[in-house]
Order: sequence, then structure tokens, then C-alpha cells
Amino acid sequence: MTEDAARADLLLAERFEAHRRHLRAVAQRLLGSADEADDAVQEAWLRLQRTGAAGVDNLGAWLTAVVGRICLDELRRRAARREESLEARGSDPGGGREPEAEAVLVDAVGGALLVVLDTLAPPERLAFVLHDLFAVPFDEVAVVLDRTPAAARQLASRARRRVRDAAPGATAVADAGRRREVVQAFLAAARGGDLTRLLAVLDPDVVVRADAPVAALGGVDRLDGRDAVARAFLGEAHAARAALVDGVPGAVVVSAGRVRAALEFTVSGGRVIAVEVVSDPVAVVALDVVLLEH
Repeated sequence: MTEDAARADLLLAERFEAHRRHLRAVAQRLLGSADEADDAVQEAWLRLQRTGAAGVDNLGAWLTAVVGRICLDELRRRAARREESLEARGSDPGGGREPEAEAVLVDAVGGALLVVLDTLAPPERLAFVLHDLFAVPFDEVAVVLDRTPAAARQLASRARRRVRDAAPGATAVADAGRRREVVQAFLAAARGGDLTRLLAVLDPDVVVRADAPVAALGGVDRLDGRDAVARAFLGEAHAARAALVDGVPGAVVVSAGRVRAALEFTVSGGRVIAVEVVSDPVAVVALDVVLLEH
């Protein structure tokens, strides 16, 4: 190996290591096993070594997608083994998870949610974990699932309803109330043109993503950073009404009695870290919307 090749390999390894912690967290929540998560991350590294990063604009998103596909394949194999076990023995209550791995995942996402995650079909689990726990946009989730963004959204929505209905304790009431307060504070500050209050509820690395119809109409499909997002929404959002969107605090734009668009907020640590603008009519119709403002 030449010196230049060795330097390139070292740089690639350093770039990968910068994402390892995130990738392991994704894999662990998808698989529920620390050992299997490590295996998935290692496989992602081997694939990166084989293909290289040339032409990859966003390495973190690319690696997340690779880990997602690896985990999805494993979840499908696990489901097949469980079905075979049920046919052979009548039950498989353990599901193959090691006790120490279960303890790690319980600590990460809560015991009630863990139970429900195990009942979800592999595509539902992946869509829910990537989008709801890691704020991966549906366009990217769709690529992992080899489905349309609208289909990925529906999978996550179905999983979210099952989590909410089957394990209400999995989502803390206090946390849900806090998220609603943050969204309402965002809307109030945006409408009132209060820059100080708006900046206070935005994470420094907040990102706003819009679906394809917005870009097709000449709108911006992505904004990055607190300043850019604040400038875009300051003095705006007058037409947006606070709402529960698929059970999560958000906002919708209603015209002639119909929901025309929705804002889906991801809130962490009392701040908005991501906003998805949904305007695709097919996706909007599929949303479960409960207005909080009239």
C-alpha cells in the first residue's frame, strides 16, 4: 500500500469514527442487542471500506441508511426464525434477546416501549425508530425501506399509534406536554416577530426539511441552523394552527376547511431540533390531525 493510500484509509477511518456512537445507538434501538449492534456497525464499516466515500455528500446519512438496511435484514431474519420456532415448539417467549441486552435497551427507550417495539413488523420498527427517535427524514427512511416517502410515513404513523395505544406509559405525559409547550412557543414567537423568543426554542443545529412539492413550487427544501430557520419563520406562521399530527405536537395549515400542509416538530431538551414540512396531498390525507387551535 502506498503512503497516499494509507493516508486515505486513515482519513476514511477517522470520518467513520466520528459517526460510530450515533450508528451504534441507531442499531441498538433497532435490534435491542449490544452485540448485534456492534456487528451491524462493523459491517457498515466494511461496506464503507469496500465502496469508499467518493460521491457521498452526507456521510452520516449514508452510514445511517447502511446500518438501517443491515438491521432491517436482521429483523426480518429474526421474524422468520421466530415463525419457524412457533411452528416447531408452539412459542418462543424470549425472542432470542440476551438479558443484559434487554436491560440496555430498557434503559435507553423504556420498558413499555421495548415490549411494543418487539410486536412491530420490521419495516414499522425501522420507520418509527429512525424517524421518531433519530429525526431521520422520511425521504431517507423511504430509501432504506425501498418504498415511497408517503408509505414510510404511513408505516411510522401506524407504529406510533400502536405504541400510543398499547403502551401509553412508553411516552411520558409530562414529556408530551413539554413538547406541546415548545411547539406553541415557537408558533407564538414566529407570529409575533419575537426573534429572542424564537431563537430560545431552536436548537443551534436545527434543520427544516420540506417535501418535494414545496421545492417544485420554488420553495426551499432545506434550512440548516438556528439563524437561518429563525429568519425564515420570523413574522410568519400566521396561517399555521397548533395541532396533534399523528399524536405528536405539530401544526397544520388549513384552507377551505381542509388541511393543506403540516409541520412535524422533533423536540429534544426543550428545543426544536427538526421540522418537517409536509405538503404532498397523498401524505397529508394520511395524517391523523387533531386541531388544538381554531
